[in-house]
Amino acid sequence: MRRNLEETRAYADKDRFAVYCDIVIDEVGEGYAKCHMDIKDHHRNARGVVMGGATFTLADLCYGAACDFSAVSMTSEINYLAPATGDVLYAEAHVVKDGHATVFYEVVVTDQNGRKVAFLTMTGFKSK
Repeated sequence: MRRNLEETRAYADKDRFAVYCDIVIDEVGEGYAKCHMDIKDHHRNARGVVMGGATFTLADLCYGAACDFSAVSMTSEINYLAPATGDVLYAEAHVVKDGHATVFYEVVVTDQNGRKVAFLTMTGFKSK
């Protein structure tokens, strides 16, 4: 049985890097999660845009929340679509395939205006 929102947040609070990045889990459901990250100076690179690693970290935690932290990442591919220059980033993860031993997810990262800044695919091995 999947964790509810509060249980998912409590589990994610053990992820010290995600906590440092100020990532918040907003919604969870079966094979779905939505998260956001308020952008601070420590998220930005020398050009003033959000660091690619910060964008990836947001998407990775959102994927974890969507699969109820029940899969270990095997592969991930990220496509950066536009520079992230705003004040908030959002990630939405959706299951594409939930197999016997593996899962496959898509994650879309947008800015506060709904502009897509990154698209990810993630494959995980079910660990529980």
